[in-house]
This record gives sequence, C-alpha cells and structure tokens, in this order.
Amino acid sequence: MTTLRTHRVATGRLTQQITEVRDTGEPVVFVHGNVSSSVFWHTTMTALPARYRPVAVDLRGFGGTDPLPVDATRGLRDYADDLAALLEALGIDRAHLVGWSMGGGVITQYLRDRPAAVRSLILVNPVSPYGFGGTHGVDGKLNSADGAGSGGGTANPEFVRRLADGDRGSGSPASPRSVLTTCYVKPPFHAEHEDAYVESMITTRLGDDHYPGDSTTSDAWPGIAPGTRGVLNCMAPTHFRLDDLHLIDPKPPVLWIRGEDDVIISDTSMFDLAHLGSIGAVPGWDGTPAQPMLAQTRHVLDRYAEAGGTVREVAVADAGHAVHLERPEEFGKALLTALSA
Repeated sequence: MTTLRTHRVATGRLTQQITEVRDTGEPVVFVHGNVSSSVFWHTTMTALPARYRPVAVDLRGFGGTDPLPVDATRGLRDYADDLAALLEALGIDRAHLVGWSMGGGVITQYLRDRPAAVRSLILVNPVSPYGFGGTHGVDGKLNSADGAGSGGGTANPEFVRRLADGDRGSGSPASPRSVLTTCYVKPPFHAEHEDAYVESMITTRLGDDHYPGDSTTSDAWPGIAPGTRGVLNCMAPTHFRLDDLHLIDPKPPVLWIRGEDDVIISDTSMFDLAHLGSIGAVPGWDGTPAQPMLAQTRHVLDRYAEAGGTVREVAVADAGHAVHLERPEEFGKALLTALSA
C-alpha cells in the first residue's frame, strides 16, 4: 500500500502544504482547481510508477497552505510564483506540471514565465487561456472593456454561504456535495472518496481576498464586473490572458485531456452568465454571446503547435470536469504517455 505524506514547507513567499509519495524520481507536480485542494490528486499520485516523484500542492487559501491575499491584478501569477518558490525550496529545477481547471491556468502561466523549468505540461479540463467569462470568439475578445460578466460577483451566493457554513449534506443543489456530484463529475458518478473531497472543498478560504473575491458594478449586462482581489477575479479576462504562449522557447510537449461532458469548462458552460442568460436562467440577457472556452484553448494550443510545439488533445467520453477521478485508468494511461514522451 502506497503511503502519502502531507506536510508544510516554508518558502520565500509563504508556507505551503504539500503531499508526497516519495522524495526521489522524476518530479511530477500536481496543481488543483478552484474550491478544492491537493486531496483531489491523491489517487492519481499513488498510481504513478516508482520512477516518478509525485508532489501535490495546496494553493494559497486552500487546504493547509497559508491564506495570503490574492492580488487579482496579477492574473494567476500569485499562484504561479508560489509554485516556483515551492519547487525552489524542494530543490526541483525542472518538473512535469499537471494542472486541473484553475490549476491548468496556473501551470500555463508558470510555463509562460519559466519555459525552461517545465518538462511537460498536462492540462486537465483547464480554464481558458483568456480567463473565465466575459469574452467571445476564439481569440477571447472582451464583451465589455470592464470585463462585465466575469469575476467575484459571478459566484452563486448560496454556494458561498453553504461553504461558509461547512454544509456537508446534499439537501440543496448549492451545497458543496451537490456541486461536486452534479458539476465536478458527470452524474450519476460518485467518487470513492467523496467525503474527503467535500472536506477538501470546505477548506476554501472565503472573502474578498480569497473566494470568490470582490466585484464592481457595470453599465454592461449583467451589471457586474471584476474587482481586483480574490480567486475569481484572478481569472477575469481583464487580468488573466495568455496571447503569446506560442512565442516561448523552449516549448515542452503539452497534453490537453478533458471530459467531453464537462459543464464547467465548456463552450456552453453552466457557470458562464452569458450562456445562462441565453437559456433564460439569468434575467435581462441582451444577446451577449457565451464564451467558447474549448475553442479558445484549442486556438491557443494550435498556435503553439504551429510555432513548433507538440500538442496532443484527448477527449474522454462520458466524463465531466474531474476526468482524473471519473476515468482513472484512461487518464492514467494518457498521463504516463505524456510523461514519457
């Protein structure tokens, strides 16, 4: 039986909690998504062969890592710089990076800033390179100059309240457990370690400096625009945008793996206010187009490939946002192929 070791590591920026399996081998670093923690990677880590050194980190404000404020005006760079500080503290100068959802954006930012430090990039249902919400077209044009339709004000307040209350039940569609079982994975799937994942979600620090972040009003539909602090604002397209990934050198190989039935990262995302408006779920919709999240990621990665990079896309049928939990064998096979490329 593989033993996981969770401990805290002091770095030059903050003290971060990590989980490891062994301290030797080729480093593979796992970065979780929003409203979660490294716990979501535990089963994937234990399945890696002994030649690899898996390390999963809790991002700031999640799990057991220090809850330093998030400066959203830097996009996802607070998290990417934290990751760099962690790897320096661990003596890792070059690693395979695996990022899920928001974590996919974090490691893509890390790649953009430090390409020589990346052996390979594995994106698991990643946030668009043009952020979350507030854009249209494959090249991520802003719907409004102020980023209306994205940022801290787009979170479901009932979900935030239930996170704050530590709701572990399934009595409300907005409870963490219900969001896990209806949005993170494709129903009727239930993960073996569901209770642990719910506990992981509840570790999320809340407030303007954390999740969901602050917000401002807007004259454009739907009347809210990003603030400058917290988690959702660091993925607003006014703060996070990777237009020039194709210009980096060197260009490590990229694997993009996703569940075909993801309702969070999608061209018709159930978390995109523009799409919700188009189906009548958000009032007053003015025709603002939904964000084509998959098409935007494909556009950026196609440019990367055209400039000499190697990109592989794997779409997993009958899986949702947490494809690594839902289809562990298929995910593991694709991951090992990418690591050994």
